Amino acid sequence: WCLLLPRRQKKTASHAVTELENTKDCSQAGKPLLCPSHPTEELQLFCEQCDQPVCRDCLLGRHRQHPCDFAGNVIHRHGDALRELLRSSQQHMDTLEDVLSQVEEMGSAVRSRAEAVAAEICLFARGYVKAIEEHRDRLLKQLEDLKVQKENLLHLQKAQLQQLLLDMRTGVEFTEHLLMSGSDVEILVTKGLVSSRLTKLNSVAYSTQPTVDDRIQFSPHERAGQCCGYEVFGAILIKVVDPARCTLHGEDLHSARQNQLSAFTLLCKDATGERVGRGGEAVRVTITHKDKKDCAVKPMVCDNGDGTYCISYIPEEPGLYAVCICVKGQHVQGSPFTVMVKHKFREHQGVFHCCTFCSSGGQKAARCACGGTMPGGYQGCGHGHKGHPGCHHWSCCGQVKESSECLCGPPSDTSQRSLLRTVAL
Repeated sequence: WCLLLPRRQKKTASHAVTELENTKDCSQAGKPLLCPSHPTEELQLFCEQCDQPVCRDCLLGRHRQHPCDFAGNVIHRHGDALRELLRSSQQHMDTLEDVLSQVEEMGSAVRSRAEAVAAEICLFARGYVKAIEEHRDRLLKQLEDLKVQKENLLHLQKAQLQQLLLDMRTGVEFTEHLLMSGSDVEILVTKGLVSSRLTKLNSVAYSTQPTVDDRIQFSPHERAGQCCGYEVFGAILIKVVDPARCTLHGEDLHSARQNQLSAFTLLCKDATGERVGRGGEAVRVTITHKDKKDCAVKPMVCDNGDGTYCISYIPEEPGLYAVCICVKGQHVQGSPFTVMVKHKFREHQGVFHCCTFCSSGGQKAARCACGGTMPGGYQGCGHGHKGHPGCHHWSCCGQVKESSECLCGPPSDTSQRSLLRTVAL
């Protein structure tokens, strides 16, 4: 223990260190242990304070005032403590041996488990790779089929257009030659046949755009269901938005309020009428005043990413507006349409009450709390609406709904003003 402590400490600086093997040999030989400080004196005493054996000369020195006793008198106490400590150490040794055994067993179990999990991972990876490869082949086959389908439709449209063009060119060349080289009689004789032919060719309906487009998209984050028992991602998006099938929804489609936010929703659909569950379309919206050509409203289009688009706007002027909504340059179903923007909501200026005139049964002298009178000397107001007497109403315009809009419009609104019978004091 003295070797573990710094030698410069006062308590251990003068201690002599003896090998355990040497002390064992000495004890076996029966030789007494001599004091390291007094080599001629035998260690027969024990200093309790310093917890070390001492000799008689030590008692005369630095252990003079220390409690000391013969080693034979204290050995039982210190020996018992040492034996108790020995038993505790032996128990710890047994516990350590058990723990070491468990650690070794656990190490073996960890290695076995890791090998089993590694086999599971390899099996999973092989299955996953196989599923991804099959999903890849399926996507490529779907892409090839889609390409062939689009090409066939384009070839068919091309053949039809070429045939129509050829028929028209033949008819035009024949008609031009007839008009330039034919006699008057020849023209008159063939006029009916030529006119019928050209009229029939001109009436043939044909699309001015290719019947299909090149919109083939791959979405790597799209869920593609199960493949070989694994969930896979990645899908070819083949649904194309058909503007004629797109619909508009919302309460603010045909009416709005001045200086208030109005909004409605555009729902995109494909040619079969099914909803397109993705965003990214170019939606163009224009809102213009029908009477004031220089008055336009700037709309806000929010792509919700699920095939719906929220269109909102705040009109600053009342009146009738024309709204045009186009997807891919074509009007959607119901576009263009009109929206009537009303004046901003008019708050009531009067009192919502059952006035004294109503509640009194029409007594002339009864005063009204709303501050209005009726012609003929009546102190209470009257509006002539159904429910009088005794019906709650707004004193300013006679509306019987408390949450209604006031009918007292601007000075030009004579039709509503003529209904009022209240005379302000």
